Amino acid sequence: MSWSLIIYLVEWSLRLVMLLVVTRRRHPGYAMAWLLVIFFQPIPGTILYALFGNDRLPRRRIKLHSRLSKEFDALRNRFAAHPNMVRPDLGPEFDEAVTMAERLSQLGILGGNHVKLLCNSCEVIDRLVADIDAAKHHVHLLFYIYANDATGRRVADALIRAVQRGVVCRVLVDAAGSRQMLKRLGPSMIAAGIHLEAALPVNPFRRRMARIDLRNHRKIAVIDGQIGYTGSQNIVDASYGHKDLAWKDLMVQMTGPAVLQLQSVFLEDWFYETDTILDADDVFPDPKITGDVPVQTLPSGPNYPTENYQRLIVTAVHRAQRRVVITTPYFVPDEPFLQAMETAVLRGVEVVLIVPKRFDQILVAAASRAYYEELLDSGVQVYQFTGGLLHAKTMTVDGTVAFFGTSNFDIRSFALNFEVNLVLYGGQVVEDLCHQQDQYITASEPLLLEAWEKRPSLNVIGQNLAKLLSPLL
Repeated sequence: MSWSLIIYLVEWSLRLVMLLVVTRRRHPGYAMAWLLVIFFQPIPGTILYALFGNDRLPRRRIKLHSRLSKEFDALRNRFAAHPNMVRPDLGPEFDEAVTMAERLSQLGILGGNHVKLLCNSCEVIDRLVADIDAAKHHVHLLFYIYANDATGRRVADALIRAVQRGVVCRVLVDAAGSRQMLKRLGPSMIAAGIHLEAALPVNPFRRRMARIDLRNHRKIAVIDGQIGYTGSQNIVDASYGHKDLAWKDLMVQMTGPAVLQLQSVFLEDWFYETDTILDADDVFPDPKITGDVPVQTLPSGPNYPTENYQRLIVTAVHRAQRRVVITTPYFVPDEPFLQAMETAVLRGVEVVLIVPKRFDQILVAAASRAYYEELLDSGVQVYQFTGGLLHAKTMTVDGTVAFFGTSNFDIRSFALNFEVNLVLYGGQVVEDLCHQQDQYITASEPLLLEAWEKRPSLNVIGQNLAKLLSPLL
């Protein structure tokens, strides 16, 4: 038997077997994209599917999640009757959204918070370093990218100063996003007494995750259980290593009861990597009322039975009455989200999408741009931000509800990455976010359908091919 015949038989065997395996996925779009790859290149495609195709969590992770939920039940009971853990009544206008978010995240809405929107990357680092320098008990950092650059070293120096004062510093970073830091800056941080861990190590044979490209994309800082940060910004210079392209991020600095929810998200991820449960009183101090902003924390990821953040924002767009504004660096929507935007326009709602004009990822950029023509044709307003790479991930609805956090508006963030987002209701912070979105529009170029239809044919072909791979990006 010739080698060519053997390869032929192997390839067709793989096609037939994988046809049965891949179609077991619950998302037909994902299955079709994988089958496309496998049928064109059976052997490489099957290897890629083995590494990246299974989004189900291994049994170990599921058991750990169940164990942690039981351990946290006692913690929830401890705070259930606390006078400062107040569930605000926002009225019938928001009842459905509040209830849905609570059921999807298993975290309740909490009032009494102070939330400040931070639009300047340098200010974020200045405030974070100042808070670390003032820490008395602990500092917890969880970031997708922690870079070995001036910003990363500055935060590391603050952590080292804190350790020298007797403050416990725990740092959890994504193993892929922070690869260089773990190799170069990490050893000196560990030597100084900082507890540094890598989340989701990239190893084809690891048993803690079913596929090697599931990433922890969260950005969280918690100081003494009383001050919290989250949003789109990583611990990295605003240039992200580019000489002529600065990232434009948004973060919030928060105090109040909802900080303890950010703390619980950090501690859950810490537990998965260290098998250590941290639930002492000093890690979860008595909450204090510091403002009047109602906040809901919504962690998401493959450990939840549904794509909870996707469900929430799709519902919010369907319920919008006047205006929806979305900012995202990567826009690769699934069909329900795309239909929600188009349906909202048909109902008379103004829908605005703000995306960067320049991207840092070629394939994702092509896939994103493949959706622009359909959006424009349906009446969605698309703006291309020219003041840098717009990295803020936000959505406001009717100027009264804001969705804010680490999740891009793409399939990967909805289904695969571990993310954390906030839902904010009314008040000054939502007004500030709407104002910031308007500033992004001012710094953007409107994309017109007539002009977009005239783009080169090769661009159209490339974008449409990238669109076919949308579920895999």
